[in-house]
Amino acid sequence: MQDTLLLGSEGIKKTILYGGTGDIPKFITGAKVTFHFRTQLCDDERTVIDDSKVVGTPMEIVIGNMFKLDIWETLLASMRIGEVADFWCDINHTGVYPLVSKSMRRIAEGKDPVDWHIHTCGMANMFAYHTLGYDDLDELMKEPKPLFFVLELLMVQQPSEYNRESWALSDEERLKIVPVLHGQGNKLFKQGRYQDATQKYKEAIICIKNVQTKKKSWEVPWMKLEKMANTLTLNYCQCLHRMEEYYEVIEHTSDIINQHPGVMKAFYLRGKAHMEVWNEAEARQDFSRVLDLDPRMKKAVKKELAVLNMRMEEKNQEDRETYKGMF
Repeated sequence: MQDTLLLGSEGIKKTILYGGTGDIPKFITGAKVTFHFRTQLCDDERTVIDDSKVVGTPMEIVIGNMFKLDIWETLLASMRIGEVADFWCDINHTGVYPLVSKSMRRIAEGKDPVDWHIHTCGMANMFAYHTLGYDDLDELMKEPKPLFFVLELLMVQQPSEYNRESWALSDEERLKIVPVLHGQGNKLFKQGRYQDATQKYKEAIICIKNVQTKKKSWEVPWMKLEKMANTLTLNYCQCLHRMEEYYEVIEHTSDIINQHPGVMKAFYLRGKAHMEVWNEAEARQDFSRVLDLDPRMKKAVKKELAVLNMRMEEKNQEDRETYKGMF
């Protein structure tokens, strides 16, 4: 069954491939929509960019929750359960797709979503590093194009019909749950349950970043959220340090330092991580920066430098023992 029509929004054309059953569901605010999608270029081959069926996991969004690719809410709201439809959308509706695709791909690859939620939104990250990490998405970001979205509507659950996880909350609800998650993380950290604590901190960070993407960068509301997120990220890094994930600590603290070079605790934690992986010069440089930012840290830094000196002497002695018979 095929039927081609234009939707209410300009620059959209819908072709029904399979009609589905029943009436169109109620797509009220808070409803969770589960669907499969395939994204294709408008070229002769209809080149596939992303396909949730290949990944093996359907997509879920919550209506009214400011999903970055808001045109999907419009498209889905025209569908019946079981319907499969092909939507052509012009560049007015597809410009942010590379950012959304990057996030979805990282999750599908099993990569830590903190990497793309913690420090900057996708757009700022691209400007900072000049790449989204995927050649096809970089090309699409540089030159936006119309896209085809083939959607299959699987299920629509009303707000009372499912347990709402933090990603499904409203912005107001997210901000209310952040201090709760923060407190739970701190309690778990004190109990030595570092892995569990990271999950609480991570969830709180994601809540903040989801709200922050809707604020104007570097203005007061955005900066307040940024400060909250940085605090949680540093707590997250403390857990990673206790779990001996030193290179991850260096990565996350460096992200903060690149954006906010006056955050003393980021230098302190990075210095401790550098020390653990034998990066002597980097550790000394970070500890020096700590003292520049807060001279009251003199006693703590002196203690860390004493440990660094001892560790480097031990390493040098081990190296001498290892190589003395080789030459």
